[in-house]
Amino acid sequence: MKLPVISGKDAVKVFEKLGYVQMRQTGSHIRMKHTSNMFKKPITVPNHRVLGKGLLRKLLRDVDIPIEDFVKLL
Repeated sequence: MKLPVISGKDAVKVFEKLGYVQMRQTGSHIRMKHTSNMFKKPITVPNHRVLGKGLLRKLLRDVDIPIEDFVKLL
């Protein structure tokens, strides 16, 4: 399945559905951590209009979610 073209704001909404919360924001970068599982990596999502495909793929790998599940949560 192909990666969708989404904004940073849309990605943050999906990650919030997965249990991540926003810790802080520095400039256009939003730092998020998982609320219940301390073993999951904190992630940094740039608040850009379009996220690059490589960056989105890296975020999905860090969160450990397949592309299909991510698209369903959009």
